[in-house]
This record gives sequence, C-alpha cells and structure tokens, in this order.
Amino acid sequence: MSVPPLRLGVNVDHVATLRNARGGRNPDPVRAALTAIEAGADGITAHLREDRRHIRDDDMARLKATISKPLNFEMAATADMLGIALATRPHAVCLVPERREELTTEGGLDVVGQHHALKPFIARLNEAGIRVSLFIAADPSQIEMAAELHAPVIELHTGAWCDAATDGHEAKAEAEWQRIVKGAALARSKGLEVHAGHGLDYITAEKIAGLAEITELNIGYYMIGEALFVGLGETVRMMRAAMDRGRKSIGDKPIGGKSIEGLGKA
Repeated sequence: MSVPPLRLGVNVDHVATLRNARGGRNPDPVRAALTAIEAGADGITAHLREDRRHIRDDDMARLKATISKPLNFEMAATADMLGIALATRPHAVCLVPERREELTTEGGLDVVGQHHALKPFIARLNEAGIRVSLFIAADPSQIEMAAELHAPVIELHTGAWCDAATDGHEAKAEAEWQRIVKGAALARSKGLEVHAGHGLDYITAEKIAGLAEITELNIGYYMIGEALFVGLGETVRMMRAAMDRGRKSIGDKPIGGKSIEGLGKA
C-alpha cells in the first residue's frame, strides 16, 4: 500500500504574540487559521499557555467554533487546562511540558517520570473522545511509556536536530536525525501514530517528510515569520510543496512490513 500524504498542522500562536504586543484584536489568529486552511493546511494547532502569553481562552473557543479542520490543543497537563479542553472539545490535545520562564517549549514531556500523574489525565481525555498526543523526545524509554499510557499519538520533538542542522553542526545534526529515525520506527512498532514538530523549516520539513512512519508535521514560528515577507497563504503552499517533495522520495515502501491503511485519519 502507498504511503499516505503527510498532514500539515499550522500553529497560529505567534499571530497572537504579535497581536498581544500592542493589544487589541489584530492580527487575529482565527483569521490566520482560516487563511492557512484555505491554502491547504490540514489542521490548526494552538498552545494555550498558563500565563496566556499568546493564545487566549477566547481564541481557543473561536477556533473551535470557526474552523472546518481539526483543532490541535497544545497544553500543559494541569487540572485547569483539562477543564478547558473538556469544555472546548478539540479534535486532539497535545500534552507538552511548560515552564513560565522559557521562550518556547525547550524539550519533550517526561512521561517516564510523570507517568503516575499522566495516566488518569490521558484516560480522562480518551474517555471524552479527544485524541491524546504526547510531545516527547525520540528516546526509547519515553516512547515505550507513551504506549503503556495508551496515548494513541506521539509528537517527536525535532528542535535539537533542527537547531544543529541550521547552525551547521553536521555531526550533531546527524546524531539527532538518527535518534528521530529510530524513534519513529520504534513508535510505529508499538502501534503509535507518529507526528513531529518544533523548529522545522522548508529544508528540514522536506527531509523529515521522507520518513514514512510520520503522518503529521506541526509547524508555526518559522511559517509565521516567513509570512511577513510572502504572505501566510503562500508560506503554507511552499511548506506543503516541500513536504510533498519529501514524501514522494519514499515511493511505496511499507512501514515495518505492515500495512499503513487507516493511519492518521482525522
């Protein structure tokens, strides 16, 4: 069976960052989401942080009410966020680590160290019919624990690889790339759906699109930055083209010798 097209989730957090720098209503992340969808995005991602530094509660409600594609709600595993997620009922929730002082998410969620707390949290979301994704490093112990916790999806943190590749640290970039390759293969062998994100640009997105195990990329900061120069719609189309080039390099190679039918259906 042929490898399915790779889905693109566009993160609109930093449209809200720009809006909040001055206050008011513009630029509106919901308008950005609609523009991205019109240009070919398969879904929208938004991270409601505890300090509300970019996306706000009403943004999440408006996104859920307005967009026609799946909403991926990134959040910390807290009681407050769980209540908001259950009220909003997004298509998916991606659980991420969060520290108030960080500029961006700096690493993957430690599901091994936090598995006792995460288990009932994930179960509650599963019971509500909300798909759960865990944003983790491509570490075997984290991947195996994600499977044990019955989270159907993981999102591999690609930040270290992207940073090394961008900075020209070839040896480190290759080591991080191999971690991702092996991690994606292990995750699929455990029955997990595999997504990836953080720090991706046109070049790294094209390369990672060549991994058949990965069914979705979530990209935000780079695309919003590029949109200042060419417009958001064109940025989405260019990212989609890069991903499609990478996907075509796979051909009809199966994943681990198993059928991939049904993977990643929204």
